Amino acid sequence: MTDAKLDLELLPPSTVRRMEQVIAAVRAAIDDGRMKPGLKYSVYQLAEALGISRTPVREALLRLEEAGLIKFEARQGFRIVLPQPKEIAEIFAVRLALELPAVRRAAGTTDPSFRRALIMNRQLMQSAAIEGNKSVFAQHDFQLHDLILEAADNGCSRAIVTSLRETIRLLGASTAGKTRSLTEIENEHAPIIAAILAGDSNSAEAAMRDHLVRTGKLLIAQVLQNEDTNITVEDIWSSAISFEN
Repeated sequence: MTDAKLDLELLPPSTVRRMEQVIAAVRAAIDDGRMKPGLKYSVYQLAEALGISRTPVREALLRLEEAGLIKFEARQGFRIVLPQPKEIAEIFAVRLALELPAVRRAAGTTDPSFRRALIMNRQLMQSAAIEGNKSVFAQHDFQLHDLILEAADNGCSRAIVTSLRETIRLLGASTAGKTRSLTEIENEHAPIIAAILAGDSNSAEAAMRDHLVRTGKLLIAQVLQNEDTNITVEDIWSSAISFEN
């Protein structure tokens, strides 16, 4: 048995994988309140509402379960579980531990192809910000951080950060258009890029720290807005990120 009806649009034909379409549809339904945390839904129900087979629905839900957004129950049932502030803080604790040394190493890189890629990436981010295209902006944001991790030549760190950022994406945790604009986010990346191009590892690390700390705290604050608690952003942040000054 399910707890609620689903009123979703049928998925249109697309070149995007059905699994990705389902993930996007579930995220949109959570954002606008058509799917609510705590209520029980079913794979069959979701597949019927979207007008597709159950296979891509199961694949999408497995991805969302790995990210912590849903929890499966008996007989194909599942419930929406919103991200917890502590989980977000822990993700950013790991990102700080990995991306700060990575950006220091990247600042010491003289590879001209890497430098050209950074400059091009910023131009693309600026264009997406001006156009207000969140999806394209997010792609270039991801690519910028990935370029830096690639330049640092640590494949393990790169893979871990990629996985963590995918988790954040699947959770739908974003500040874009909520607590800051795309232009504001792009501006936070500008000093990171400038410091790398100048070969200034200290400034590159400081700028990356500022960006990640601001992003993490804003995401935590967004979640706390929907909770009845006296716990503050700083309480959660300091408990998860003990090394942060």
